[in-house]
Amino acid sequence: MILDALMNVLVQNALITAFVFVGVLVWLSYAISNKLTKGHIHGSAIAITLGLILAYIGGSVTGGDQGIADFSVLAGVGIMGGAMFRDFAIVATAFGARLSALKSAGVIGAASVVIGVVLSFVVGAVVAISFGYDDPVSISTIGAGAATYIVGPVTGTALGADTDVIALSVAAGLTKSVLVMVGTPFIAHRVGLNSPHSALIYGGLMGTTSGVAGGLAATDPKLVPYGAMTATFYTGVGCLLAPSALFLIVRALV
Repeated sequence: MILDALMNVLVQNALITAFVFVGVLVWLSYAISNKLTKGHIHGSAIAITLGLILAYIGGSVTGGDQGIADFSVLAGVGIMGGAMFRDFAIVATAFGARLSALKSAGVIGAASVVIGVVLSFVVGAVVAISFGYDDPVSISTIGAGAATYIVGPVTGTALGADTDVIALSVAAGLTKSVLVMVGTPFIAHRVGLNSPHSALIYGGLMGTTSGVAGGLAATDPKLVPYGAMTATFYTGVGCLLAPSALFLIVRALV
């Protein structure tokens, strides 16, 4: 009886349950970081990895497509990790940036966004061609997905791509996001990612807002607003360039 009553309360207050669940997961991750790795692997990176593992387990056990949120007691995780909270977090982090630091990026910061979009698009397009795609729409959609999992669907919808191709573009963007999240703490020291200026450039080159924000949080939380700012611009620039100028270039070459 007590267990059933508790489950009903947790299910009826799904979003609060999700916050508690994520809080416990983050606490556990930082405990693992401190006790087992002596801080060499940041708690945020461990939390991201554990979250991915739990999402896989949740989908495998339930046969659903929402990961851990397919369990009714954790359905609020789907809301907490959805687009609304994601966009709110992106906007909120931008308010933590100092305007003087943003201005200091100057031309280099703006150039990093354009270079990042074009470079990611080219890599994605090459991968699409290597897997047998030969029509400009599919190549451009998958190339845009390599930029971010938002740019891919926007481009595919604008160009009239098949739903399977759009799904592949999302998968490409998610893969990139995860790699940036987990990999940033390991390469930060080597690439000099230790100042607002470098974070601005890094966000412009990488572009995936969630990946950059998660990776920088694991490196130095103070850098998150700067990387997230240019990464957000990256998404906008990608949505403008991929279905227009970059698509026209692909169509002319293919």
